[in-house]
Amino acid sequence: MLKLIIEIAYIIVCIVLTIVVLMQEGKSAGLTGAISGIADTYWGKNKGRSVEGTLEKVTKILALIFIVLSAVLVSGRI
Repeated sequence: MLKLIIEIAYIIVCIVLTIVVLMQEGKSAGLTGAISGIADTYWGKNKGRSVEGTLEKVTKILALIFIVLSAVLVSGRI
């Protein structure tokens, strides 16, 4: 029963992680970002408070949960 619950959680984490990664913007901000140099702007300094910063934090947390669940499922000790 516990293995089934962990497998369902694993599938949910995989789906949500995929969606969150696809929602993120690319590292290059396009032509306007390359020309204006957005690194020192307000949004660059407060990235952690923006939607993009939140998505990065969620991605890191979900990736950690993914790794832990993968290790638990592979160990087979459930």
